[in-house]
Amino acid sequence: MSILDRIASQRKYTYAFLVFLSAFFVIGIGHIHLFDWDEINFAESAREMIESGDYLRVQINYLPFWEKPPFFFWLQVASMKIFGVGDFAARFPNAIFGLIYLFTFYFIGKRHFSAKFGLIWSIVFFASLLPHLYFKSGIIDPVFNYFIFLSIYFMIRVLAKDGQSIWRLALYAGLFSGLSVITKGPVGFLLLGLTFAVYIVVKRFKVFPSLLSVLAFIGGMFLIIGFWLSLEVYQNGFDIIIKFIEYQIELFRTPVAGHEQPFYYHFIVVGLGCFPMSIFALPYLFRKRPPTILDMKTWMLCLFWVVLILFSITTTKIIHYSSMTYAPLSFLAALSIYRASKGTFELKKYVSILFISIGLIMSAVMITFPLLLKQKDWLISKMNDPFAVASIENTTPWTYIDSLGGVILLVFIIIGFIHFRKGQFDKMLLSAASGTGLSLLVILLTVMPKVDSMTQGPVINFYEEIANEDCYIETFYKSYAPYFYAQTTSGSIESRDQNWLVKGPINKRVYMITKITNLGLERFPDIKLIKIEGGFRFYQRDPK
Repeated sequence: MSILDRIASQRKYTYAFLVFLSAFFVIGIGHIHLFDWDEINFAESAREMIESGDYLRVQINYLPFWEKPPFFFWLQVASMKIFGVGDFAARFPNAIFGLIYLFTFYFIGKRHFSAKFGLIWSIVFFASLLPHLYFKSGIIDPVFNYFIFLSIYFMIRVLAKDGQSIWRLALYAGLFSGLSVITKGPVGFLLLGLTFAVYIVVKRFKVFPSLLSVLAFIGGMFLIIGFWLSLEVYQNGFDIIIKFIEYQIELFRTPVAGHEQPFYYHFIVVGLGCFPMSIFALPYLFRKRPPTILDMKTWMLCLFWVVLILFSITTTKIIHYSSMTYAPLSFLAALSIYRASKGTFELKKYVSILFISIGLIMSAVMITFPLLLKQKDWLISKMNDPFAVASIENTTPWTYIDSLGGVILLVFIIIGFIHFRKGQFDKMLLSAASGTGLSLLVILLTVMPKVDSMTQGPVINFYEEIANEDCYIETFYKSYAPYFYAQTTSGSIESRDQNWLVKGPINKRVYMITKITNLGLERFPDIKLIKIEGGFRFYQRDPK
């Protein structure tokens, strides 16, 4: 009996093991500052809910923020009420959802396949790079995608008639779809609808839910959405509906500045970022394989390709937009490993070659990155960007210890490859999970504080220093950092006018921050340069 068989044989061992894995999602999440834009943006909206006492309206800089519904911010508010406003509290909800993901995959896998399959599914997800980092962040997507996945899961059971109360399963699907919509917007239902439509087409319209199931789904979804919107409309009118629709259409059609990427961008992100599960899933992505219970393999393939193609078509491409592919990809990878461990499926030689090759590349990047920054003078001599040069000059010294995370990953990848070649897939998977968990934890504690210090440390430290000062703060580049770290309060209408802050009759001190390449404020005699640190210039203007 293998080690995974022993763990899966008793629930108490399984539960303890999954809790142990999920602890990696919590350790160190408050060790570095939140990153601009998304992490700080969302945390600030939660902080402003607390400050304003308005828990319905999402705000940023105390103005309506039409892009996102409130559910995720409610989770962050609850966390901040417990732990206080800060980096740890902002990321804690996703860390908890990491635990929920692992147990959900285990329970679904156990119900429809076996306890061991559920355990493999959870470990595969944990062992992959981007999915692992996912739960150490403060972005919305982990919660959003969880609700979409559960909605699709219950829809799978509806069409497979898996249960005595099919309408109740459809109701659950609608409830979770509604939760996805009030977490991030209409795209939550869009992904479910497209996946459902593609599956129906693949099955040549031979399956379809009953009318009662359709009505139950719609009722569940509108129960959630309707309750929230009725409160919103009662308080603020119909603006929220109009703004949401306008924003989602605009996001699909128009690239957000700085996020234009080629069509194949998400293929690379998922292929490399989801290592190693992307490698193990390959045999199921492009070739016809035996069916599974509930036809889950076909459903997961439909979901995977819908998400990947949809967000490759959109003009705005951000790394976490394709994160909904993680769940179906992890299922396909788990299915591949599970069947290989049972001897009913052969993992071809090319899979092992890709496993060791990409593993070595990832390890080399993690090892080399700190070593390059250790050669600061040489690196600066090769750069033409003044902001990047100033940022690198400002960083604390890099040491060989900073490459330790990459070394750990390298060792476990080699161990995993040896087990792979011997057909010891359980040990291979545990090696991969150990390498990912330990290497990313070490990198979070050693490398990331220096990256944080290098990229945004000077400005965030400055904001924290003036957090209790009655003043205005203005940045001449897009940033949410001053709101959260200086803990700004609602100011006058004039204070949101950059021209008034620069030239107008201000009534209190104004701090202005620009990138080092922006010298535009030098021409104003009453604006004083107080310091240059890292890649930033800090100015001060006092009222006359």
